[in-house]
Amino acid sequence: MKFVDEVSIKVKAGDGGNGCMSFRREKFIENGGPNGGDGGDGGSIYMVADENLNTLVDYRYTRHFEAQRGSNGGSTDCTGRKGEDLVLRVPVGTTVIDAGTQEIIGDLTVPGQRLLVVHGGWHGLGNTRFKSSTNRAPRQTTPGKPGEQRDLKLELKVLADVGLLGLPNAGKSTFIRSVSAAKPKVADYPFTTLVPNLGVVSVDRWKSFVIADIPGLIEGASEGAGLGIRFLKHLARTRLLLHLVDMAPVEGTDSAADTAEVIVNELIKFSPSLAERDRWLVLNKCDSLPEEEHDARVKEVVDRLEWTGPVYVISAIAKIGTDKLCHDIMRYLEDRADRLANDPAYKEELADLDQRIEDEARAQLQALDDKRALRRSGVKSVHDMGDDDWDEEDVDDEDGPEIIYVRD
Repeated sequence: MKFVDEVSIKVKAGDGGNGCMSFRREKFIENGGPNGGDGGDGGSIYMVADENLNTLVDYRYTRHFEAQRGSNGGSTDCTGRKGEDLVLRVPVGTTVIDAGTQEIIGDLTVPGQRLLVVHGGWHGLGNTRFKSSTNRAPRQTTPGKPGEQRDLKLELKVLADVGLLGLPNAGKSTFIRSVSAAKPKVADYPFTTLVPNLGVVSVDRWKSFVIADIPGLIEGASEGAGLGIRFLKHLARTRLLLHLVDMAPVEGTDSAADTAEVIVNELIKFSPSLAERDRWLVLNKCDSLPEEEHDARVKEVVDRLEWTGPVYVISAIAKIGTDKLCHDIMRYLEDRADRLANDPAYKEELADLDQRIEDEARAQLQALDDKRALRRSGVKSVHDMGDDDWDEEDVDDEDGPEIIYVRD
């Protein structure tokens, strides 16, 4: 199935039914009074988060949706039938945005969550509604109100606890295959992964977390190189980032420290706030180097990045160090959940960070969409994408990073 994470659709709620003008016409009853009924309300359109869906491909080619119109009122005070509501099912993690105003209408993050996107038109009134002591035979009705209509943009961000970040061929897909039942494509050429993949990692019998593998980044991704940064938005909802670095890059290519720095720079260009998310450094493919070279390679990367967080040395394909890493991730997620439940200040801090990440990611992606639109329209010069010279914060490395080695 084709993976689609962005679509634009048009939705229109049903119009309300018109009111009826009618008078009683019965034998032996003179001058029967008004008996025109009201029309029915138009149907509304709702979106519901469905955990059985993982892509927006259903909206790729069918992009116009209209709810049923309300029926007109009838004689003998019969009210018209209400139009049926239309329910559109979307994957969990879908954000619904008004394309015209860029207003976020809602965020469907819980299975079964229901969101009203357009409201059906109000019914028209029949002439019965207008009778009075001074107006015994009203000939006045009202038409039904038109239903709301909107142009919507649907954005899907996968829901995962942990996100993998790295260059192509850093071993992200191999890692997710090693620790979960997911089977993403693995090959000896770059850009094997073209769409995000999710895997469930079981640590103990009743403990597990979800890990997301996104397509690899290259230098210049923020300007559209390679697959660009479109998939970085899927990391916005994660709780922890794992930065995978190839310890033994192919001869003639950039060093491990150079490749690690490329990813950090592209991450900051996309969203400085996303770069503030808790992130662990994972040096992969340790089995490709002699053990006596490990320390020097780790020190090279750590010094280049001025890294102070945890550092793990693993081999995904040989499953060296992966169990230790997964258990530490589970412990981190549990501690984080406990702190969120008991520390209001920490909860508010994370909520602020999440909002900043969301705003920066949307602004960056909107700028890229505008740039592509200008190119398609034939405009040769495009607006400046912004200052790319980001200043990294000084990192206090007084205690140094925690480096974890596991020898199996």
